Amino acid sequence: MNDVLNTPTTDGAEAETAVGDEPTAGDQQNRFQVRLTNFEGPFDLLLHLIFAHRLDVTEVALHQVTDDFIAYTKEIGARLELDETTTFLVIAATLLDLKAARLLPAGEVHDEEDLALLEVRDLLFARLLQYRAFKHVALMFAELEAAALRSYPRAVSLEDRFSDLLPEVMLGVDAPKFAEIAAAAFTPRPVPTVGIDHIHAPKVSVPEQAHRIIALLEERGIGEWATFSELVAECTDGLQIVGRFLALLELFRARAVAFEQPEPLGVLQVSWTGDRPTSEHLATADAEE
Repeated sequence: MNDVLNTPTTDGAEAETAVGDEPTAGDQQNRFQVRLTNFEGPFDLLLHLIFAHRLDVTEVALHQVTDDFIAYTKEIGARLELDETTTFLVIAATLLDLKAARLLPAGEVHDEEDLALLEVRDLLFARLLQYRAFKHVALMFAELEAAALRSYPRAVSLEDRFSDLLPEVMLGVDAPKFAEIAAAAFTPRPVPTVGIDHIHAPKVSVPEQAHRIIALLEERGIGEWATFSELVAECTDGLQIVGRFLALLELFRARAVAFEQPEPLGVLQVSWTGDRPTSEHLATADAEE
């Protein structure tokens, strides 16, 4: 802030070169103009010159600027826009704080309060940068809006050669069907359970299987043959088949049945001899198993 230009600036082209975003000539005629001893031009241009260090803020009579703006608002009356008034208040408050900070004495400062006031200067420049950023973004949005207004939606239907390619829309779902779908979706799902039957298999009784074999062979008669497959046809699991085979061995030991196998690993045939093993013998065999 040491190199400050204190000469009046009235050339709009020069200001545009220094700042780069000043209002156009048409906007300058409709906006608030500042007339001071060392400056005459748009209010935005005054801010940009101070920001670019081309004008010393201490030489700007802010009270005169405020009086001119009040007179300007009375002149245009109801045509005054709220955005313009808000912008003036923000810029004027920033310039006032900036001018107060610039008027503080320079040099080493030992008082913490004075040091804090000097630090305000940096904050004021940050506010100016923020204001300028918002202004640039507003211009960008305005350009995007203008470009979007030049876009027009398609107002005609597709050509026949393209519309024929579209598949026919067939919903096939009416209100009752939607009700069924909703009912199925909101029906509570059953709580999953884990079966433990395979962990502890039920015990197979060898005496019971022996009595069942005798009953099957008795239906056929003494000396009539039945294959092992026929004797275990009614078994529902592997444990029953094993239990029935053990029962056959106990019956063979008790001479209640006879075996016949024409060849090794051939079909095993069983016949009843007519004898019945005692319950004590079968109970002993069951206890041994």
